[in-house]
Amino acid sequence: MDARNRRRWFGTAIRGLGLLAVAATLATGCSGDDAAGSTGRAQAPAAAQTADDGSTRYVNLGDSFSAGTGVRPLVEDSPIYCQRSSKNFAHIVAAEENLALTDVSCAGAETADFRAAQHEGVPPQLDALGMDTDVVTVMIGGNDKRTYGRAIELCSQAADTNPLGSPCTDRYGQSLIEPVGKDIYPAIRAALRDVKVKASGAKILLVGYPWLMPPTIGCYPEMKLAVGDVPMIRRLQTELNDYGRRAAEDEGVRFVDMLPVSVGHDACAGPQRWIEPMTAQGPARVHPNERGQEAIAEQVRKALAN
Repeated sequence: MDARNRRRWFGTAIRGLGLLAVAATLATGCSGDDAAGSTGRAQAPAAAQTADDGSTRYVNLGDSFSAGTGVRPLVEDSPIYCQRSSKNFAHIVAAEENLALTDVSCAGAETADFRAAQHEGVPPQLDALGMDTDVVTVMIGGNDKRTYGRAIELCSQAADTNPLGSPCTDRYGQSLIEPVGKDIYPAIRAALRDVKVKASGAKILLVGYPWLMPPTIGCYPEMKLAVGDVPMIRRLQTELNDYGRRAAEDEGVRFVDMLPVSVGHDACAGPQRWIEPMTAQGPARVHPNERGQEAIAEQVRKALAN
């Protein structure tokens, strides 16, 4: 990656958890899997398999949770910026259901990146859709207004001041949650509306996010959040999930709710976790691990069957 692209990359890296994680990977250098599974130069996304034979065309859109950031190996020749895993839920679903997949999910993506290029050489995600698209999965919203990234960043910093209290909640209150209904809900609706226009004949699924934290207490320092701030992070997730469901219903799109099935599989759940803790290495931090991606794939398959 040349200096110009690296500066541009780090300039946008703080937008959300996905890019915070990828920044750590770029700062320490690519692993062997990285080198084999990606290129330094961003390229236009390519289909995992062609659909010229009349097979069902499936397009996956979204952010780092959709891309499977942190799960190795990466998709061969996919942009290093996107940290797109060949074991993300979309690839699992495509393999199990024999679908022709075009995966354009990308770490750090916001709803705005559906309509505009996220990085040089990474086209708007909506460009992957067409009237011949049969299935679309969308997992987006967590990076808009830096929803997850800002909350985790600020609350982890505040935790040092009072690990047993609620320093983040006391300082920021509802300000970390208010953008969900005010800004993110209409942005998700608009994104879904655009998807419907570009792929009017497709079955469209909006996939929700799994739990990051348990209901109370947490697991400091693995998840560096003060005890009293854990409920606020849960409220943030609940709000994003509820508004995501509402946006899907308003646009006539199926919502895949990951909250009920991910209870007991948060980042504090030890061997049962679907989310890696902050102490994990590289871009896996605070992202679904391989088990998490498999769990999302299972729910998506169930939704497609109904």
